[in-house]
Amino acid sequence: MNETAESGGGYTTSRLAAAAGYSVQQVRDLEQRGVIPPASRQSNGYRLFGPAHLRALRAYRQLAIAVDPVSARRIMREVRELPHDEAIASVVALHVDLARTRDQTIAALRALETIVEEERSAAPLSPGDAMSITELSAALGVRSSALRFWEHQGLVTPERTLRHGVRSYPAVAIRDARVVAALREGGYRIPAVHAVIASLHALEPDRARQALQGRLRAIAARSDALLRAGSALADVIAQKDNEPSSIQ
Repeated sequence: MNETAESGGGYTTSRLAAAAGYSVQQVRDLEQRGVIPPASRQSNGYRLFGPAHLRALRAYRQLAIAVDPVSARRIMREVRELPHDEAIASVVALHVDLARTRDQTIAALRALETIVEEERSAAPLSPGDAMSITELSAALGVRSSALRFWEHQGLVTPERTLRHGVRSYPAVAIRDARVVAALREGGYRIPAVHAVIASLHALEPDRARQALQGRLRAIAARSDALLRAGSALADVIAQKDNEPSSIQ
């Protein structure tokens, strides 16, 4: 008998792989990593899986989309090992994190729209309207060290007084700092912020807007995947006290 033959109503490795959309080696790896419970063994030594393993694999597939494969593997282990209430809380936290990320991205998009609109309608600022690093950090609600870091990364360029080298932020630097603050709050990393700033300097605010809107679409896709994983995760949590190797 080879490993592709079914016995006792369960799944052999190859049948489970086909049902879940994975390769045989992936199934073995995920079992070894604790993503799915250990398989039982047939009399000939071949693995035998059950419906619980299939549900766990399907939950993992959607989790990997919703978060990332490394985090998904960790979460699958947690929901099988943690007490019931803690396992539920770990799944709820994923939804909360995605909702927070979406809110931050919407806030960044609104901030960008406001800034772009102000750029179109506002009169040019006079030299006296420049801000010191202390004034700008207070206006943005960030630390002065953040402004210095953004300067080091080439995102914001203040002017320096000749005598003392004190930073002074003119209109363009203030605008850039506001955009950087909004995007960092929205979860954007430095390379992505560079792209937005460059697009604004090139008078292409649509590119910045499209980047944020693309992020919202990605968050929606991740949220959809997390919802699809929910039912299977609930089953994994409910069945975790059963014998791991049993065929259900």
